[in-house]
Amino acid sequence: MKTLITEDMYVEDIVEKYPEAVGTLTRLGVICIQCGAPIWGTLKEAVEVAGLDIEDVLKKVNRIQASGDNA
Repeated sequence: MKTLITEDMYVEDIVEKYPEAVGTLTRLGVICIQCGAPIWGTLKEAVEVAGLDIEDVLKKVNRIQASGDNA
């Protein structure tokens, strides 16, 4: 599986480069990504704030991105 999104990417860069990932990240619990408030920092930081496991989030979001499935 090709890694598209990494833990050290800035959230705003993910939203810009992979807008279809926003729904997936929101469903996984990175809720502020869609709340309209600006998010500063990396995906790892946002995932940690949400109390989630970064490796689990990366596996899921990259699997979905690689398959082209936005569900």
